[in-house]
Amino acid sequence: MRRTGFKNPQPSKAFKTSFATKTVLRAKALKTRKKRVTVAEGKHFIDACRGEECYLRVPGVCCSIGWAHESVVDCHSNQSRHGKAGAMKAENRFTVPGCGPCHAFIDQNRVGTPKQEKYDIWDRAYEEWEPIRARKMGLGVTEAACDCL
Repeated sequence: MRRTGFKNPQPSKAFKTSFATKTVLRAKALKTRKKRVTVAEGKHFIDACRGEECYLRVPGVCCSIGWAHESVVDCHSNQSRHGKAGAMKAENRFTVPGCGPCHAFIDQNRVGTPKQEKYDIWDRAYEEWEPIRARKMGLGVTEAACDCL
């Protein structure tokens, strides 16, 4: 290859400083990122729902009134004040044991029930479940209570 009189262009000083500044800012943002709750941290709340009866007790829908049914699972809140947003579930502490049909009633709107009615059903169930869950998990009343309800 022949040598020419042209030299490779050097990056300007402005380019070097802007690149370095962006890198530092990006690294700082990664360090200060909000810590996500892991599955292991919320597993205690989910495990507490196993072997329980349905607390949602939707009239005409529930299949587990007064006894534990194999379809009882943890039902997360659908309210934004509990951390629900888009495809993200509410925090694990906002769970209530519910049978399959009641869970479907709360999560899916097949019968055209207003949201407020569903929220009222879930809030009533959470008020009943919270002290039982606290006793089952060995939490004190102040640790289990949340001031956002």
